[in-house]
Amino acid sequence: SYAATAAVMGSPFDYPLSSRLDENDTIFVLDKVLIPWENVFLYGDVDQVNGFAPKSGFIPRLTFHGCIRLAVKIDFIAGLLAKAVEMTGTKDFRGIQARIGEVLAWRNMFWALTDAAARNPEEWKDGALLPRLEYGMAYRWFMTIGYPRIKEIIEQDVASGLIYVNSSAEDFKNPEVRPYLDKYVRGSNGYDAVSRVKLMKLLWDAVGTEFGGRHELYERNYSGNHEAVRSDIYTTQMETGQLDAYKGFAEQCLQEYDLDGWTVPDLESFQDLRGARKNFWH
Repeated sequence: SYAATAAVMGSPFDYPLSSRLDENDTIFVLDKVLIPWENVFLYGDVDQVNGFAPKSGFIPRLTFHGCIRLAVKIDFIAGLLAKAVEMTGTKDFRGIQARIGEVLAWRNMFWALTDAAARNPEEWKDGALLPRLEYGMAYRWFMTIGYPRIKEIIEQDVASGLIYVNSSAEDFKNPEVRPYLDKYVRGSNGYDAVSRVKLMKLLWDAVGTEFGGRHELYERNYSGNHEAVRSDIYTTQMETGQLDAYKGFAEQCLQEYDLDGWTVPDLESFQDLRGARKNFWH
C-alpha cells in the first residue's frame, strides 16, 4: 500500500500523491463462486461475447475517456514542470523553453484529439452518436511515447533539483537543522526552502517514486501492449474500409497520367513544349 508506506516513511508533505492515490492492481482469485442466474449477463453465446467490444460502443467511449484523463494529467504535470524551472532558475534558458514547448505540444495534441472525437462523432444506432474511433485509436499509440517523453524531459531539465531535498517534513521542525535548510535548500526567484521542497517532492512523487514509475508503466500499457495499439489502428481502418479509401485516393492520382502525359482535362501537359524538347535533343 502506497498510502500505508507514506504514513510510515513520511507524511503527505513528503508523498503528496502516493498518500492519496493508492491504486495498486490486485490478483483476485475466485475458485468457488455461485452466481445467481438472474445476474448472468451472457452465457454460452460466443458470438455475443465476441461482439461486445466492437458492437457495444465500448472502445470509442473507452478511448475518449482515456484521452481526456491523460490530457488533464499532463495539464497538471506541465504546471509542475513550469514551476520547477522557475525554482531552479533555468526558466529563461532557450533549451528549457524549447522542451517545455514540447510538453505543451503533447498536451495540446491530446486535447485536440478529444475535441475532434466529440465534434466529429460517428453515427451509431437509434440516433445515438459515438466519439470518432480513429482519433481514440491514435491517442492509444501516442500516449505510449508521449508520457515517457514528458517524464524524460522532467528528469533531464529539473535534474538534481528533484532529489536535492531533505528527507522529511520533520526536518523543518528541527530548530538546529532548519537554518541550514532555509539557507541551502531555498529556490531561485524568491522561493523559500519549504516552497521549493514541497514542489519538488510533489513532482518527484509524480515521476520518480515507485508510484511515479508505476504510472509510466501504466501509460505505456493502459490500452494494450505496445504492438497491439499499433496493429489495432491498421486492423480497424482496414475493416471499416478506410484503408481501401486511402488506396483509392492514391489510385486516382495514378490514373491521372500515363506515358504520354496527363489523362484528365484539368491538367496541362504543354505538348508544344514537349515538342520543343524533342527537337532540342535531336
